[in-house]
Amino acid sequence: MAGSSIDTAGPADAGRVGPGGAAVGYRPSATLPFAAEFRRQASRRRTQLALGFMVLLPLIILTAFQFESGGDDDNGRNEFGSLVELATSGGLNFALFSIFVSASFLLVVVVALFCGDTVASEASWGSLRYLLAVPVPRSRLLAVKLLVALAYSALALLLLAGTALLAGTLRYGWEPLRSQVAAELAPTDGLLRLLAVLGYLAVVLLVVAGLAFLLSVTTDAALGAVGGAVLLWILSSILDQITALGGLRNFLPTHYSTAWLGLLSTPVQTDDVVRGAISAVSYATLFWGLAFWRFTRKDVTS
Repeated sequence: MAGSSIDTAGPADAGRVGPGGAAVGYRPSATLPFAAEFRRQASRRRTQLALGFMVLLPLIILTAFQFESGGDDDNGRNEFGSLVELATSGGLNFALFSIFVSASFLLVVVVALFCGDTVASEASWGSLRYLLAVPVPRSRLLAVKLLVALAYSALALLLLAGTALLAGTLRYGWEPLRSQVAAELAPTDGLLRLLAVLGYLAVVLLVVAGLAFLLSVTTDAALGAVGGAVLLWILSSILDQITALGGLRNFLPTHYSTAWLGLLSTPVQTDDVVRGAISAVSYATLFWGLAFWRFTRKDVTS
């Protein structure tokens, strides 16, 4: 499971120490390969359910649109109704709508699940100390688990957008991208804008990934790590709505979470996108640094 880390060594090598201070024949870089951990996480039910739901959600939305009543005047008079009308005007628009309704909560939960469950679940099962006894260096174990969690988070985002784009195009056709903040964009330009939106969302969600990962190495309760990250994100979103905080809101991790809308405007508005990316990377780096610092110094007894 953790991969081989011991090379063949003769009796004469017993007790000898290599240049790095490790026993002769021991290679820390060979322990817990990325591919092995990726396959291991793929076999878990929560991974399968989370990724499966990312594929299922656009299909559910598409099916729900088929029940739309043409005589529902109330639906057409509100803002959400206009978004629905845009969503059914082409595959790109349907994909954008699916991302819009998922970005503020669903994607946050999925990323928190992948990054908050990865270490805490090992501790709750009692298998974490056995991984370290292989021996897998603590920093390598944490790095591999973080990379795998980020890979699955990115895969979830791509599955959601890809399924929505494919299903929407098959149902509504390959039409120009339309939004309430921009002029109509040709399908090729619209696809590029959609990819830019996905890229920015991926960067913003690094904050959730960092926070959930930090909580994951702090507690043995996976649910606490996942739920704690989601609740803190929601709290930041609530505080961001309080105008009395003034300029302090600029330092909240969620303040620029919707700046991706500027990527759809004409012309493109990138000022808040740049600020949001810098803020997200800074918070994520801080949280990951604290996670490594905490894990490399804690007593692992579970």
